[in-house]
Amino acid sequence: MEENKTENEAEPVLTMDGSGVATESVAGEGEEVVVEVDPTGRLIESSKSGGFHWGTGRRKNAVARVRVRPGSGEFIVNGKVLNDYFPRGLDQSMCQSPLRTLETGAKVDVFVNTHGGGNTGQAGAVRMGLGRALLALYPDAHRTLAEAGHFTRDPRMVERKKYGRHGARRGHQWGKR
Repeated sequence: MEENKTENEAEPVLTMDGSGVATESVAGEGEEVVVEVDPTGRLIESSKSGGFHWGTGRRKNAVARVRVRPGSGEFIVNGKVLNDYFPRGLDQSMCQSPLRTLETGAKVDVFVNTHGGGNTGQAGAVRMGLGRALLALYPDAHRTLAEAGHFTRDPRMVERKKYGRHGARRGHQWGKR
């Protein structure tokens, strides 16, 4: 027996763009549903803000606002390339750790605006913000990112100076005479 397809039933159409992202669209009854799949097999959540997914990270006094979109692996921090903005390898590694965890380094463009604190604080803020932005892009990656600790805020802050002391804890030096 042969199945007859009606005009209302639509078949999915699979298309590939230049960055390797597959888009599957199903049109039916005047409504089109688009599902994007990354080359690694992860579902890509559709964005409402011009293709970008946002995440905010904080550490010490540093704040980082991170925008992520599918792309070619570009990583820009305050208008500079990552290696120019963070010269220390440890800070660069910290910034890129969420990308390495998901193995999506060359498939995502990252744009960061960061202020406050120092280099290490800003690198920690970028790490947290990038983890949150990647979660918005890949909603099924929550467990992987959480197990790697990319959502955990480091609670350590600078201890305040106390009166009668030189710093937070150092007292006056004792002199014999």
